[in-house]
Amino acid sequence: MRVLHVYKDYAPVVGGMENHIRLLAEAQARHGHDVTVLVTSRQHRASAEVIGGVRVVRASRLFTLSSAPVSLSLFGELRAAQPDITHLHSPYPVGEAAWLVGGRRPLIVTYQSDIVRQRFLGTLWSPWLRRLLASADRILASSPRYAETSPFLQPNRERVEVVPLGIDPDRFRGIDRQTARARLALPGSKPLLAFVGRLRYYKGLHVLLEALALLPDAGLVVAGTGAEGEHLRRHAEQLGVDRRVMWLGDVSEEELPLVYASCDLFVLPSTARSEAYGLVLLEAMAAGRPVISTELGTGTSWINENGVTGRVIPPGDPKALSDAARRLLSDPQRLRDMGRAASQRVDEEFTADRMVEHVETIYEEVVR
Repeated sequence: MRVLHVYKDYAPVVGGMENHIRLLAEAQARHGHDVTVLVTSRQHRASAEVIGGVRVVRASRLFTLSSAPVSLSLFGELRAAQPDITHLHSPYPVGEAAWLVGGRRPLIVTYQSDIVRQRFLGTLWSPWLRRLLASADRILASSPRYAETSPFLQPNRERVEVVPLGIDPDRFRGIDRQTARARLALPGSKPLLAFVGRLRYYKGLHVLLEALALLPDAGLVVAGTGAEGEHLRRHAEQLGVDRRVMWLGDVSEEELPLVYASCDLFVLPSTARSEAYGLVLLEAMAAGRPVISTELGTGTSWINENGVTGRVIPPGDPKALSDAARRLLSDPQRLRDMGRAASQRVDEEFTADRMVEHVETIYEEVVR
C-alpha cells in the first residue's frame, strides 16, 4: 500500500507529533508499505531523503506564520502524489488547504488538537477545516476526552475513531536512578521533579517553578528548549529557585530515558487545551514514574488516572501542584505503587504495536 503522511515537520525536528509520525511511518515501512512523509523544509529549498525506510520529501518553505510553515510547493507535491491512502496530521492549515486544492481520497485525518491560541486565524480557517473533516473517510482522535469535547469532532462523530498514540515502553526501562543521575551530572540524593517538552506558553512551566519555590527540599530537571526559555530562566531567578533547576536543553534520543529514570516524580503542568495528549506522560509512566498532570478536558487526564498512576490537579495552581508533589514525595511506598501502576497502564493501553495495528486495520477498511 502506498501511504502518504502530511504534516509541517519531521525528524530530526523534535516534538510530540513529529516523533509520533516517525514511529508510525517507520513501522509501516517495516510492514512492507511504501511510505512517504511530505513536510516543509527548514530552509527555502526543497529536499528528499530516506530515513528509516521512509521517503521524506521536504517542500521549500517561504516563511512561518503563527507556527505554521507556509509552502506553495507543498501544494504541487501533494497534487502530484499518487497514494493509496493520504494520512493528514492536523492542525496544520497549510497542509489541509493543499489537500482541499489537490489531494486524493481515501483521506485519514489524525486530529490532534483544536487551534487554541491563534483564535483569529483559527476562526478564519474553521469553515475550511469543517469542510476537510466532512471529506475525511476516517478521523482519528487520540483520546475519548478530545473526541467528546472538540466542537469540530462532534458533528463528525460517526467517522471518529479513538486511536491512542503509543510508544515503545522498553526504551524507557531498565535504567537505575543513581546511574541516570550520575550520567546527567545531577544531585544524587535530592528529590527530583522532571519536566520534558518544548518551552511554549501552554506548557505551564512557570507554574511548576512557582510550585518549586514551595518545595525547598526538591530540585527540578528541565529537558527542552523553546521560545519561553529566557523568560522562564529569569522567572526562576526572581523566585530564588534557579540554583535548584537543572536546565538540560535539548537532549538526544539516547539521553531522554535517563531524564525520566533520574526523577522521583514527573510533572506536566500544562495550562491550555493545546496540550491535547501528552506523550511525555506515557514515557515517564513507562519508566515507572508517577506523574502529575492538569485537568484540561483533554487526553492528559485520561492517560493519567488520578489516584492510580499519579495526581490530576487544576491548571495554573502552584499551591495545588506543590501540595500534590509533597504528599507523594513523603510517601515512598505510594510512589512505588503508583509507578508500577503507571508502567502497567502503558503496557495495557499505549504501546506502539497496538497503535500501528489499529491504524493499519483502519487503512484496510477505508481502502476496501
